[in-house]
Amino acid sequence: MPIVKNKFVTHIVAGETIQDLFLLAEKNLAQKRDGSSFLTITLADRTGQIRGVVWDHLEKAAAKVGDFVQVQAAANEYRGALQLVIKSLAPVPVQEVNAGDFLPVTSRDVEQMFTRLRALTDTIAAPFLKALMNAFWSDGEFVRMFKRAPAAKKMHHAYLGGLLEHTLSMALLVDKIAGHYSGVDRDLLLVGAVLHDVGKLREFAYDHVIDYTDEGRLLSHIVIGVEMVEAKARTIEGFPPGLAAMVKHMIVSHHGVREFGSPEPPKTIEAVMLNQIDEIDARVNAIREFMATEDPEAAWTSFHRLMERQFFRGPSNP
Repeated sequence: MPIVKNKFVTHIVAGETIQDLFLLAEKNLAQKRDGSSFLTITLADRTGQIRGVVWDHLEKAAAKVGDFVQVQAAANEYRGALQLVIKSLAPVPVQEVNAGDFLPVTSRDVEQMFTRLRALTDTIAAPFLKALMNAFWSDGEFVRMFKRAPAAKKMHHAYLGGLLEHTLSMALLVDKIAGHYSGVDRDLLLVGAVLHDVGKLREFAYDHVIDYTDEGRLLSHIVIGVEMVEAKARTIEGFPPGLAAMVKHMIVSHHGVREFGSPEPPKTIEAVMLNQIDEIDARVNAIREFMATEDPEAAWTSFHRLMERQFFRGPSNP
């Protein structure tokens, strides 16, 4: 029988003694002012993450990143943030763990989302683009993974079903925006929205924890996605090489600039639009996820380190 988990990250408050099961998400060696060593760690479960510190007896924290660990700790506040002072930390076998305690899952109905996405791609008129999408949708293993995969490890849609949720949201935006500008290839833009992140099926592992695979670290989801599109296009007789290049360019450029991981910047109107639609959906989701972890009564959130700002939710007593 799996170990029963009682205390989740979002329920921890300062002053508590914690004895529970967590995922060891990060582990780093640091030095005190006197030159002796200590550990900073991050513990996680399906509700979020919490920082921890191991001041002494580092041999008691021999677990490695990705392990499930039984933790004994004291919760306190340090510089305005909650942290755990770890007294002991011991690895636990995977078979003794309920994976549902550690993998966050979309709150939306996966089958309904997939049905809506399929309905959108069924409206594609261009024969070869329709055939390309059908090649993906007729691949049962691809569909199974696509419904389950996260869209990220941390930043946005970082939960099971997150990739499908993100993809559907982008496809719906394409459906609303594409007709606003003349000369936009709506079918190409829609295919780009659906396929831009397909490499994440193999970039991430998501059976027990969400983390990068070796292939993901070595290649990135952009390279993997281009390979996946190329493989499917080869199964379609007469698929135009120029059209394949346009679809692959959507994948290659969807991060916008080389600094953010795109080998090439967007060089077509459709690729520019895809980059902006991706940015809108990812950013809104990340902000909403951040707000969900904050005090619901506060008008302002705490400072978001990566976005370098607080967010205003309106007066607490309008």
